[in-house]
Amino acid sequence: MGTSGAVAVRVISADSHVMEPAGTYRDHIDTAYRDRAPVLVHDEHMGATMIIDPGSPQESRVPYPIIAGAGVAWDALSLQAGTAFEDLHRGGWDPEVRLADQDRDGVSAEVIYPSTGMLLCNHPDLDYKHACFQAYNRWIAGYCAAAPERLIGLGQTAMRSPAETIADLEAIRALGLRGVMLPGFPGEADFDDPRWDEVWDALVELRLPPSFHILTAGQSVGGAGFRGPKLNSFLGIIRGNQDIIGVLTYGGVFDRHPDLRVVCVEADAGWLPHYLYRMDHAYARHRNWLTVQSLSKMPSEYVLDQVYLTFQDDRVAFQTVHLMNAARLLWANDFPHSDSTWPRSQEVFATQAGHLAPDVFERIVHGNAAALYGLDV
Repeated sequence: MGTSGAVAVRVISADSHVMEPAGTYRDHIDTAYRDRAPVLVHDEHMGATMIIDPGSPQESRVPYPIIAGAGVAWDALSLQAGTAFEDLHRGGWDPEVRLADQDRDGVSAEVIYPSTGMLLCNHPDLDYKHACFQAYNRWIAGYCAAAPERLIGLGQTAMRSPAETIADLEAIRALGLRGVMLPGFPGEADFDDPRWDEVWDALVELRLPPSFHILTAGQSVGGAGFRGPKLNSFLGIIRGNQDIIGVLTYGGVFDRHPDLRVVCVEADAGWLPHYLYRMDHAYARHRNWLTVQSLSKMPSEYVLDQVYLTFQDDRVAFQTVHLMNAARLLWANDFPHSDSTWPRSQEVFATQAGHLAPDVFERIVHGNAAALYGLDV
């Protein structure tokens, strides 16, 4: 149980992950893509590694030991760790063990995102992405069915076209999944193009909150273009989500769809107050020469009302809740990834959130996520 002062509350992680096991894609994918399905291997240096599109020019690798680093000491996190899959967090793929992991962290439920599926968002072949995402949706539905009140699964769609995306959303809903993670770029135009308006309407009607996770917007952000040490690119991974917020705001999507709510995932939240100032300043002073369309409200008003932000141990976010909308903040433990607060999430609450009023704390760690995903836990 999370605590603020003397008040104990139930806790929901709004951003946790699975480590897709060997059969996730190969056992569920369209037979035409079985030879290209992501495959789990043991790399001599990196250990358990999922290979995306093996043998193709677009092949990429997901090193599980560095990703599944929850609870691992900082000096043990290494791309050369060489850990075998069976030695990683079993809860990352075994739902029964996952419940014990939740209990250890004082968490009542988790919203489940993929791991390999995040990097698949960057694959250039839309047809391949579509096949992989359909396979994942089938697998994650089975994983979460073991405890649907505590394992809250989200689907994926490649967004090849508006009509197909709506069909994907209907299939995701039929599988019992509670939301959908969208790729950083759609297959046609950009998210503010009016052709996607029917998709935003469908998301609202189907009650499937759309999410944008870091690292799903390609290599232009957090890639080789950053100067200096690797830490620079690591620090820059939130830019992809900030840009999407800008597209949806300045492109009029939020203006045209006032009931739409989107989730900005794992990009933290402490930066938001200054970013809102910059958004409003750019619109008020520079929208003429920047050719931004007229909006019926200031940019910050849309964001504060229509964008949820997840964060783990962002102490700045806890300190500046009064400068944001507490009803749109979602705490997360990011289990079993290396940024996870597991198994010390209760310590984070005690050291960073003790100053919050009990009702505000409850919203951030439970109430907001429960309302957004229709949970009774």
